Amino acid sequence: MTTKKILIVDDEAGFTRMVKLNLERNGDFTVREVNHAPAAIPAAREFKPDLILLDVIMPGMDGGDIRARLQADAHLKDIPVIFLTAAVRPGETKDGPLHSGGEEFLAKPVSLAVLVACIKKHLRPPAQAGPADGQRGA
Repeated sequence: MTTKKILIVDDEAGFTRMVKLNLERNGDFTVREVNHAPAAIPAAREFKPDLILLDVIMPGMDGGDIRARLQADAHLKDIPVIFLTAAVRPGETKDGPLHSGGEEFLAKPVSLAVLVACIKKHLRPPAQAGPADGQRGA
């Protein structure tokens, strides 16, 4: 796997720093932190991340607002987003991410193993289409 760029948007600087250090430790990811929600869209345009980790509840602008702005931007709309939130209890996501409205939510605190598995699932390239039925070679 080539190094993937992850943008993490969360108003808790200690949390983003910990996630950055842990994700970058194995060399698979380059992580940029944004701790001020209104800076998320400009940072995404400049950094061009492969995936965004997005807090839900932040002062000034919530994660849903940021997600809507990402989807409205032709250059950013296809970037996968994983919500990280303290609004979901870890027991609600013990078997993996919680799904709502087509989005995935991970409860904070999240284990590094669960976070990396979820990131890799979203970064997996689309399955290659095989030859159409009836058009297989001999």
